[in-house]
Amino acid sequence: MTETPMSRPGEVAGWPKLVVTYRTDPTGVEQLVPPGLVPGEPVVTVGVYCVPILGEPEFGISIKVPASWRGTPGLYNLGMGIDQEAAVSISHETNGQPKFLCEIDFYRLGDHVAARATHQGYTFVEFTGDVTGAVDVAPGDVSDHEWWIKYSRAIGGADGSYDFPPHVVDVATTFEQKHIESVDGELKLLDSPWDPVARYLPIREQLSAQLVTHQAKARSITNAGPLDPAAFWPYADTIGASRWPGTRGGPRAD
Repeated sequence: MTETPMSRPGEVAGWPKLVVTYRTDPTGVEQLVPPGLVPGEPVVTVGVYCVPILGEPEFGISIKVPASWRGTPGLYNLGMGIDQEAAVSISHETNGQPKFLCEIDFYRLGDHVAARATHQGYTFVEFTGDVTGAVDVAPGDVSDHEWWIKYSRAIGGADGSYDFPPHVVDVATTFEQKHIESVDGELKLLDSPWDPVARYLPIREQLSAQLVTHQAKARSITNAGPLDPAAFWPYADTIGASRWPGTRGGPRAD
């Protein structure tokens, strides 16, 4: 039987995702993961992508660190910069998805791959490299969990008060990896007050860079349970809708 292709040639639904992993300092991860979630290995995953959302292509970047919730390992999403305004507020309101507006440049030209993310005039991530060849893909499906946080502080801003206290959102996905290529390239983190990746999660060792094409088979977004409201309060004020520590929605002065 002939397999149905994921997309037609040139269609954005078939674009691979650039996935770069690197080792960082454990102290930064521990500062960012709220109590209740348990930090894992200090390995950061940076993903740059283009997928169809709401009937149009969405370019985006995500920054994740390993964390477990009630014994289940997964990835805690610190922020998703996207170039599609329609999906920002609705995603944050309904599911706690940490999306914010961001300018993304991402392309492959021949074997050359380049990506850049810019927010509030600051470029905070750059990558350039060249594809070196395909990687063997293990047969079978892959499942993972991604953690978001949904909450709403009280009207009027009373200290320590919520209209909806913090809950963990479990994004469980099952997918099949279709094609993976290794990329010989370098990830650079640039200083930015709005996206302090370089400050909290500096690169100590780049581990891998790949172009990954996969096909999602199932995805569920569910309320996985509450966090301690008092313990979470220091983590409630963030830069925009991201999970980076902020002051009144903007960058911290320190």
